[in-house]
Amino acid sequence: MIAGAKQISISNSGAALSNDVFAIFNNPAGLSQMNWKEIGIFYSPAPFGFKELANGFIAYNEPFTFGSLSFGAMTYGFELYKENKILLGFSHNFLNKFFLGIALNYHSVSIKRYGNKSVFYFNFGGLAYITPDLRWGFFVYNINRISFVNEDDQIPTTFNSGFSYNLIPELSLNFALEKDIRYSASLRFGIDYYIINNLSLRTGFSNEPSTYSAGIGINYAFISFDYAIYNHPDLGLTHQAGIIISFQNIGNRYKKIKEYLGN
Repeated sequence: MIAGAKQISISNSGAALSNDVFAIFNNPAGLSQMNWKEIGIFYSPAPFGFKELANGFIAYNEPFTFGSLSFGAMTYGFELYKENKILLGFSHNFLNKFFLGIALNYHSVSIKRYGNKSVFYFNFGGLAYITPDLRWGFFVYNINRISFVNEDDQIPTTFNSGFSYNLIPELSLNFALEKDIRYSASLRFGIDYYIINNLSLRTGFSNEPSTYSAGIGINYAFISFDYAIYNHPDLGLTHQAGIIISFQNIGNRYKKIKEYLGN
């Protein structure tokens, strides 16, 4: 599962982008790129037409002088099988060029008539600005390789690394290589293009499995609405949507109003 409609629309190729609140699920290092508060909500009630695959995410980022603290939560499944997750993240900014982040996961699974189980594990990531327009990032999921019971790799351990390049200020190209230790590596590519001030167009693809995605972002004042379509070779096409509220934009808007009123 990928958190965030923007991340889905670029086929989860943004390891070196990670510039919104859902970075806590993808690459927590990116959170300290934002020196403002941000909250995001993403919910998919029936991916590919199956209510049993319903999933939802919520995330919040709070910046401080010593770094960014973040919170995330996830739910997945239905009444017979349910997964819930809570994340606490921290990211630190070094000279506005290097970023490191870590997230602690509390992950529980519940199977009707079989009980439930909970575990803790860590995600770790980094991001670096090689030039103002070129970034490199990496992300390790479940770095301590925790499982629910005495079987290896029940919770996947994955490595994701890639580059993000601003071809022009409004257009970013994103490349990533993701490797689940159980499977072949997956190559991912995505484009994020701010075609006008309030509208961005996105697309992406990956192999292993071969998928295609696309989407739009509508930004107005302090609210961003993101929509994505995602095509899986076996499951078909599905639609995803999410909302992000950036308190930086609220503050800027309030400041402009005060200046206009002369206060």
